[in-house]
Amino acid sequence: MTIGLTKLHPTFVAEASAIDLRGVRDTQTLEQIRNAMTEYGVLVFRDQQFSNSEQIAFAQRLDGVLHAKTSSAVLTKNRFGNEALTDISNVGANGQILELNDRRRMNGISNRLWHTDASFESPAGRYSMLLGRNVPPVRADTQFADMRAAYEALDAQTQRVIDGLHVYHSIVYSRHTMGFDFSDEEKAKLPGATHPLVRVIAGSERRSLYLASHAAQIIEWQVPEGRLLLKDLIEHATQPQFVFSHIWKPNDLVIWDNRTTMHRGRPFDDKTYKREMTRVTTLDLPLQAVVA
Repeated sequence: MTIGLTKLHPTFVAEASAIDLRGVRDTQTLEQIRNAMTEYGVLVFRDQQFSNSEQIAFAQRLDGVLHAKTSSAVLTKNRFGNEALTDISNVGANGQILELNDRRRMNGISNRLWHTDASFESPAGRYSMLLGRNVPPVRADTQFADMRAAYEALDAQTQRVIDGLHVYHSIVYSRHTMGFDFSDEEKAKLPGATHPLVRVIAGSERRSLYLASHAAQIIEWQVPEGRLLLKDLIEHATQPQFVFSHIWKPNDLVIWDNRTTMHRGRPFDDKTYKREMTRVTTLDLPLQAVVA
């Protein structure tokens, strides 16, 4: 099966031709999707009718081991019964919109910061697959930033300065900047992780910035100088020429590579409208472990 791709942005993002991913099991088609991810960083698949278990099964077929140590998992039990299927919604187990002071809402609203899924874990996240199950009648976009194009647009001196630096990522840090704090017990389950500031992914020679809101400090620098540099790089990487806004339609599945993009949710009236989405994120493990 050959998947057609239509580019949606000058530097990244493509929409796939009609395909039912529930039935994609052959090695050739799965490899096409992986190769397209390497090229475009973000892929949009329309009209995907996944059940919860089918979404999980497809993610495993495509990319192997799933991320389950999420911030949501330390707050409350997953209403779907599987922590690998992250509930990106503004409703609770009873199907009602969460109260303004609900800790799940207060934690989730921080997804409106530019971030990279599971960068606070080791191994970190590779692909995220977000399904729009209940899309509100108002725009509630997800934006993506092309971190390879952003790196390539830096001047040569800045590239030399940042190559070889390492960053400590912590969701405890990013949530604290938004006024949300985990308990000591919850913090112990979210210790953070350190990753290179500039990455090159397998199958591509292009370099990519790897940072976003979880990036708490540069290991090799003093904290104030390091945080200033990180803020400058995020500001650079989120200029309009590097950003794509996805306008959700029901049953859209968007897959993105966390190693080469940042993303954020945009505000909407979440006190009035329900927005229910499920996300599966895979871990950045060696390819031989993925296909085994």
